[in-house]
Amino acid sequence: MESVNFFKGYGKLSHLESQNPRPRSASAAITISAFLLFTLVIGFTLAALLLQPINDKDPTDSASASSLSSNLVESIKTICNVTRYPDSCFTALSSLNASIKPDLEAFLDLSLQVAITHLSDLSSSFKSLNDLHSQPALKDCLTLFDDALSRLNDSVSAMKVGTGKELVLTKEKISDIQTWISAAMTDQDTCNDGLEEMGWTAADEVVKSQAQSCKESISNSLAIVANMQNLLQKCGRTVH
Repeated sequence: MESVNFFKGYGKLSHLESQNPRPRSASAAITISAFLLFTLVIGFTLAALLLQPINDKDPTDSASASSLSSNLVESIKTICNVTRYPDSCFTALSSLNASIKPDLEAFLDLSLQVAITHLSDLSSSFKSLNDLHSQPALKDCLTLFDDALSRLNDSVSAMKVGTGKELVLTKEKISDIQTWISAAMTDQDTCNDGLEEMGWTAADEVVKSQAQSCKESISNSLAIVANMQNLLQKCGRTVH
């Protein structure tokens, strides 16, 4: 067999080898090699253990959350968990000014402000489209966007009271805001339906991205206000 032929003559020394014996014995070499191998294994094991916490870190604990306190991060996570798009929600709410009191009213206000910005950007992009005047559905979308912006701005204004513009929510206000945001979302859906009927699709990637951001931010705002009473109860607060 090949294995037998391979080992045939194993252990025989040539003439030169017999005259020049190695300075170290074979057993010493094996011992040193084993020790080095053991040292390498221990080193790699320690390195893996030290790096593991970094690899397992929650993605929301980096980037946007890097400058936020742990309590604020947990608060944002709790709020965004009720939304359909928690990632974009977390990004939006993480931009809350540190000097602002981080209560639920402030988070809802910020979410609405982000939605207003996204919708305004989308409306501006539509106005610059070359086929705006030749496609009635595009004109309809601009009218719907204006109505949606009015609803969102009404929602922001409804929370502010007093000369200091303190943010205050009541059961009645929550109901009104939920109705207005829902109407704003319906406006965008109606726009999309009209565009689908005419077979129009946005060729500009910027417009596509803006439309998706707008959809997510309005949806997130609606989810937050729809769950507002439950979120307030988790904070030990009640709404009158």
